[in-house]
Amino acid sequence: MSDFNDFNNPQVANLPKHLRQFIVEQHYEKYTPIDQAVWRYVMRQNYSYLKHVAFYPYIKGLQRAGLSIEHIPDLQTMNDNLGKIGWGAVTVDGFIPPAAFMEYQAYRVLVIAADIRQINHIEYTPAPDIIHESAGHAPIIADADYNNYLSYFGSIGAKAMFSAKDFELYEAIRNLSILKEAVDTAEGDITRAEKHLQHISENMGEPSEMALLSRLHWWTVEYGLIGTLENPKIYGAGLLSSIGESSTCMRDDVKKIRYNIDTINYSYDITKPQPQLFVTETFQNLIDVLESFANTMAFRKGGVESVVKAIACKNPATAEYSSGLQVTGVFTDMGLDENDQLSFIKTTGPSALAVDNKQLENHSKFYHKDGFSSPVGKLKGQQNTLEDLNLSQLEELGITENKHIGLTFESGIHVNGLVKSILQHKGKTVLISFEDCTVKESNGNILFQPEWGMYDMAIGETIVSVFNGAADKEAYEEITHISDKQTHKAIYDDATNELHDIYKTVRLIRENATGYEKLPGLFERLKSNHGHDWLSAMEILEILYHKQQYPDLEKEIRIYLELKASNEPEQSKLIHDGLHVIKNPVTQLIN
Repeated sequence: MSDFNDFNNPQVANLPKHLRQFIVEQHYEKYTPIDQAVWRYVMRQNYSYLKHVAFYPYIKGLQRAGLSIEHIPDLQTMNDNLGKIGWGAVTVDGFIPPAAFMEYQAYRVLVIAADIRQINHIEYTPAPDIIHESAGHAPIIADADYNNYLSYFGSIGAKAMFSAKDFELYEAIRNLSILKEAVDTAEGDITRAEKHLQHISENMGEPSEMALLSRLHWWTVEYGLIGTLENPKIYGAGLLSSIGESSTCMRDDVKKIRYNIDTINYSYDITKPQPQLFVTETFQNLIDVLESFANTMAFRKGGVESVVKAIACKNPATAEYSSGLQVTGVFTDMGLDENDQLSFIKTTGPSALAVDNKQLENHSKFYHKDGFSSPVGKLKGQQNTLEDLNLSQLEELGITENKHIGLTFESGIHVNGLVKSILQHKGKTVLISFEDCTVKESNGNILFQPEWGMYDMAIGETIVSVFNGAADKEAYEEITHISDKQTHKAIYDDATNELHDIYKTVRLIRENATGYEKLPGLFERLKSNHGHDWLSAMEILEILYHKQQYPDLEKEIRIYLELKASNEPEQSKLIHDGLHVIKNPVTQLIN
């Protein structure tokens, strides 16, 4: 496999470096024979049940996405197939930050967790895994209306403002999902992680833009239904990849509500079945609701409220002046005039300036390594704004290179210094740089003084947009927060390795249609050494049922599984569903 997965796919090849940092190799060889059996069981169940309740392109979409019932998908194959519909896929290590996840969607790239759920979580896992991402998300991608919504959602979500609490919640969710999927985690550790997540969830405060958008994402992309309230179909990946909840969600006790903007008022718990689901009549309605919410977001509204969100974020964000100048950094302060309008904004630490999402020359985060601050507003006594004045008009005001001037803003902020340069862009004045400069508020508070060096003053009457992350992510070299908690890599003992060998042998017998004489011995080893296992016995029974070999052994295994279903309630539905599919076999998707 090539670096950064399959760069022959144009969507993947187009990913910027700040997203590439999350990509890991799939390492297909690490999937065990049990992993392959888990995939096959889930896909057989999905095909058997979902063909009746899934949104109609799902089954066809499986094939178009390069997915098979028989084998965990290889990323190369998926990229070859997804590339034909303008999408791509990469593998990552578990949960990644929501902003990065959204941005991948904007680039039309599916993020696929490389790991697969354990057999004891075969019905559902809160952790992202290759079943959820590929068998859940990828098939619906084939629908043009839906994939346009998904991409548009990503472009909106990538701009959404966070709160510091959102980062805590992300870490808590990631930690719990890792612990639940690790083979050797103590129950006490899981309980503590669940309590920690619950504590954070209950003390989030006012939900951020990203928190509210995450709700829309959850109730559509993950848990969405489409059609009528009386006869909805599943399109959400969380339901499509959960052989448990895809069935129970259709019961009457799971309330069905029409999807609209009010859906943002419904929070969710990833560790529990959902008490209600939302039904959209069309995918266009999803876009309409998203557009309504986007109109309330900082990147479209700007102003005081939006800068407050940037300060609460405590991570790099960008504020855009009405002139088009963009300031990227960690926002820590702002000023208000007597009318509660912005008078200045301030960042601390590495900051950068850009226009049209392109960093200005000599205004990188290394040049503005200690932060950036500048007034916002109009000059006192001037009808026209500075940004709208051409060089001749500026000169009439005495604003010209190599001239010492004093400027007073309506807010009372006074700037006094030697003009060194004036930068214009697309007919707008965007930046004036001063030497020997002092900047003071009307109360005498000093915002800048000469010994601090060159003063670069942003020009603009208002802040028209504030959004998450850098304006020019490549130039800013934005390294998004990556968790230091990595998914666990299992080390198998001798007993587990023997079980893997049994699964592998059963698969070879089924695929090669030879070696049936080994089945009695394999079942004896299962009974003697692996009494907890049910899936390999199910696969042996499947072979015997369809090949009409060893009828006495077939009867013995069926009784063995039925007794296990009676004595182990947690396995009952899985076993009975498996027996149903044996009697009602599914058609292969891809041979």
